[in-house]
Amino acid sequence: MSKCDQCIIKQFNSLRALGKDDLIRISGCKTSRFVNKGEVIFREGESINGVYCIKDGVCKLSKLSSNGKDQIVKLVVRGDLIGQRSLVSDEKSNLTAIALNDMEVCFIPKNEIMHDLTNNAKFSLDMLQEMAKELKSADNIIVDMAQNSVKQRLADVLIYLNETFDKDENGFLKVVLSREDYANLVGTATESAIRILSQFKKGGLISTTGKHVKIEDLEGLKRVE
Repeated sequence: MSKCDQCIIKQFNSLRALGKDDLIRISGCKTSRFVNKGEVIFREGESINGVYCIKDGVCKLSKLSSNGKDQIVKLVVRGDLIGQRSLVSDEKSNLTAIALNDMEVCFIPKNEIMHDLTNNAKFSLDMLQEMAKELKSADNIIVDMAQNSVKQRLADVLIYLNETFDKDENGFLKVVLSREDYANLVGTATESAIRILSQFKKGGLISTTGKHVKIEDLEGLKRVE
């Protein structure tokens, strides 16, 4: 098990604000585990009692709507922290986290994070800035849902995936989403997402092999209305 003070992942989140001694202390309390594709890390309504640091892999954060449909709020990638909002507000989780591929995550107990929030102003500020970014992103999602067409929102998702995730040797995105995942990301029915993806494929914007997607015309996706 790698030590927090030696882990490169800390550079990508608020843990970078902590000193070596604090990271060594956290290393002694954290637990690391592998999460299989499709496995639930935590569910909406659960008490998390800590934060998860994503060492490898991708998971989706989703919320169940009143009609029983999942809305994917965010894709969480290597280097991200999850659970900090519930920890700071001392509330149960508002979201469910499910692994989209095999993952490795580290869990840091609540009392360790609260110790650093109380005693390290730089860490507290960094955590607040990260949560502010999440709120800004949520604001943008609300506006997009209200003003952009489903086709444009799906094009934006593909652009985001292309910018965020690695590709294999053939240019296909390494992150693999189901058609239902695409639908839940943009707030539409699965059938609509399938139809639009098919249109994108016929228009030469993307190509697919099973669930794998390759962006063929990035500029064309940016022009979708």
